[in-house]
Amino acid sequence: MVSVVFILVVLAALGAALAGISRHQHLAAAADLQAARAYQAARAGMEWAAYWQFKVGRFTPACVPTNTIVPGGTLSGFTVTLRCTLTGPVADGGTNRTFWTLVANACNAPSGGTCPATGAVGETYVEREVVWTIVE
Repeated sequence: MVSVVFILVVLAALGAALAGISRHQHLAAAADLQAARAYQAARAGMEWAAYWQFKVGRFTPACVPTNTIVPGGTLSGFTVTLRCTLTGPVADGGTNRTFWTLVANACNAPSGGTCPATGAVGETYVEREVVWTIVE
C-alpha cells in the first residue's frame, strides 16, 4: 500500500512538472509569433516613412512627421511610432549630402498611444525597433 501511494505521488508530481513545461513552451511559441509580427509592423511603418521621405521630404528637406500608425489585417493589435532626425546638409567631397535617420518602433501595448511602452508591462508585451539612415 505504501509503495502504491508513493508511486501515485511521484506520478502526480511528474504530471504537474510536464504541465508546467508544456505551458512554458506554448508561451514561448506565442511570444516568438508576436515578436515576428511586431518586427513586420515596424518594417511596414519604416517602408511608409521611407516612401514619404523620398516623395515629399527630400524636396522640402523636412523629416517625416512624428506620428503613430495603427496597421490593420494580420498586424492589427500593434501600434507603430515613427520618428525622424535630419542631419545636414553635410559637405562630402564637394557634394552636399542630407541624412535622415528614421526610427520605427512597434509594440502591442503602447503607453499614451505611442511606442515604446513606459512603466510596467505585461508578460505578453513585445516591441521591435527598426532604424534606417537615408542619404541624398
